[in-house]
Amino acid sequence: MKEIMDIERVNGYLRQFDLEHLFSEPLRKHLALYQFEPDETLCLQGEEPQFLFFLVSGKVKVFTTSTEGRTLLINFTTPLGIIGEIECLRDRVNLNTVKAVSPVETIGIHKRWLSQYGVEAPFLRFLLDMVTDKFYTKSLALSSNLLNSVEVRLASYLLSVSFDDEKESYSSVRISSIKDTANLIGTSYRHLNRVLRSFSSAGLVERRKGILVVIDRKGLTEVAGRNIYESSERRKGL
Repeated sequence: MKEIMDIERVNGYLRQFDLEHLFSEPLRKHLALYQFEPDETLCLQGEEPQFLFFLVSGKVKVFTTSTEGRTLLINFTTPLGIIGEIECLRDRVNLNTVKAVSPVETIGIHKRWLSQYGVEAPFLRFLLDMVTDKFYTKSLALSSNLLNSVEVRLASYLLSVSFDDEKESYSSVRISSIKDTANLIGTSYRHLNRVLRSFSSAGLVERRKGILVVIDRKGLTEVAGRNIYESSERRKGL
C-alpha cells in the first residue's frame, strides 16, 4: 500500500463520484489517496481493519475462506465501491479478504477519525445504502454458486480477471494455481480442467506459458449470459 498526500486528486475523485457532500470539513482533512498493485491485499479476513476505503479506480475481488481453508468468490468490485465500512463502524474483524485485480486507487480514512467525525447524517445514510447493497450482492453470489453451471461461473470469472496486455492483441489471465481458481468458483480441479479444455476447443481461450489467454471475450460473454460476479449497476449521485 502506498499513501499519497495529494488533496487535489482526492478532491477530483470526490467531485467525479459526487461525494463532496458526504464529508464534513474536519473529516475531509484526514482523507488520503492509497494505491495498490495487482494481487496486493487491501484487507485480510479475520484481521482488525484500520482504514475505510472508497474504491475510485481499478478492480478488486472479494472472497471468503472457511476454517477448512476452502475459498468462495463473492464478487468483483469496481468504482464506486467501499471496503471496510461494517468492520470499522462496528469495531469488528474483516469479514472477507479483498485483493486488487488491477492497479487500484482508493480514498482512505483511518477509523479513529470516523469515530470522531463520521456521524453526519448524509455520510451515515451513504454507508447504510452500501451495506444493504453488499448483503444483497453476497446473497446473489451464494445463489450463483449453487444454481449456475461451472461453465457460467468460469466464463464470468475469466471476464472479470482478464486484462489487456500491451504486448498482445488479446486479454490474458495469470493463473498461479488452477486449484485456487477451482476453489474460488466452487468446483473441483478436475471439473475445471475439463471446462477449460472445452473452452480451448471452442476457441475461447488458449494456454500459453503460465498464462491463460482470452481469445474471444464475446464468446465468453455468450456463455456467461451475464457476468454473475459483477453488478451492471453503478452508483451515481449518492
